[in-house]
Amino acid sequence: MEREVSRIKEEFVVKLSMINNREDIEKLKIEYLGRKGKITLLLRKLGTLSLEERPKIGQLLNQTKREIEERLESRIEEIEKTERDKRLKEEGIDITLPGKRLDRGDLHPLSLVLRQVEEIFFSLGFKLEEGPEVELDYYNFEALNIPKDHPARDDQDSFYINKEILLRTHTSPVEIRVMEKQQPPIRMIALGKCYRRDATDSTHSPMFHQIEGLAVDENITFGDLKGVLTFFVQRMFGEERKVRFRPGYFPFTEPSAEVDVSCLLCQGKGCKACGYSGWLEIMGAGMTDPAVFKMVGYDAEKYTGFAFGMGAERIAMLRYGIDDIRLFFENDLRFLKQF
Repeated sequence: MEREVSRIKEEFVVKLSMINNREDIEKLKIEYLGRKGKITLLLRKLGTLSLEERPKIGQLLNQTKREIEERLESRIEEIEKTERDKRLKEEGIDITLPGKRLDRGDLHPLSLVLRQVEEIFFSLGFKLEEGPEVELDYYNFEALNIPKDHPARDDQDSFYINKEILLRTHTSPVEIRVMEKQQPPIRMIALGKCYRRDATDSTHSPMFHQIEGLAVDENITFGDLKGVLTFFVQRMFGEERKVRFRPGYFPFTEPSAEVDVSCLLCQGKGCKACGYSGWLEIMGAGMTDPAVFKMVGYDAEKYTGFAFGMGAERIAMLRYGIDDIRLFFENDLRFLKQF
């Protein structure tokens, strides 16, 4: 029995030295230590031995079994190390090569403009207010003194959900909601998305961002409006920018004005971008109509106010020299990386 154990052990060592993969290791383990393995069968024969031989052979078999297990584990580790070294060599990194440049996210040009707008008006004591994008017809039109037959209320111009609910066409409804909740003095701006049934082209989009402003207090004049907007334009576009106010019409302001800024490209001399006029329109503004004050319960004899509204895309296009509004929404990294 001892010679048989010694023979099996030597045979195992030879076979193990010729194995180079884990699959063959597993087969070898079953051959010697499995339920029908050579060592297992010898252990089952212990009962046929004499009482004197049984402890000695039993100890020898158990020791041989442990050695086989240890040699198998050791060989597995060697094979794994060899495979790992080979894989690392094949996947080796040449540290002399330049690294790959990873793209880093940054603020969208519209976000940059909106943040600067906030900073400018915050410095003047204005407060940021918000309102819903899905709006009631009352706040979007009626409370702003926009008559029932006004073209802006047609289905062809606005996205109606039903007769009383629509996607807001401007941020002016926020003014009404704020005035309903608090008494003057008020100095607020509202920034947000608006929706209109416009065909998409280089200057129009069915979804756009608008910047709204409102100030209400005693003794506010048109001169205050001009001062605030001139300050804004020069902070946004540069101290050399000139501002022009032209008579205009809006249902919720009276008197109303169109606000122009001297062309940034030709410095007011006249070019194709400004239609050779030297001016570019950037917003509408005016003194709040007393009819609007009446809708929110303000005393129009005591309070006056001004309001203004401008498109964020328009401001960004003028500031950065962008000639197509669609670029803001196409997510083209070649465009966005410029900012």
